[in-house]
Amino acid sequence: MAKVCDITQKGSLVGGRYSNRTRATQFNPCGNSRRYPNIKKKRIFVPELNKTFTLNISTQAIKTINKNGAYATLKKAGIF
Repeated sequence: MAKVCDITQKGSLVGGRYSNRTRATQFNPCGNSRRYPNIKKKRIFVPELNKTFTLNISTQAIKTINKNGAYATLKKAGIF
């Protein structure tokens, strides 16, 4: 299972880790780290289709579904 949101297509990013001390000395012993999105496995019921979909979605996508509705959000994302 890839850590990618089915609706927003959010994936992982690579970022640096700096402390204030390493900023001051221009030296980076920390290296890079991979930052993953907050992905949850959720079952979403769409009453217009009378179907349940199991999706891996980010928490931002959950907020979008709550705001716009499940049918409109999944149709715009191309899930069905």
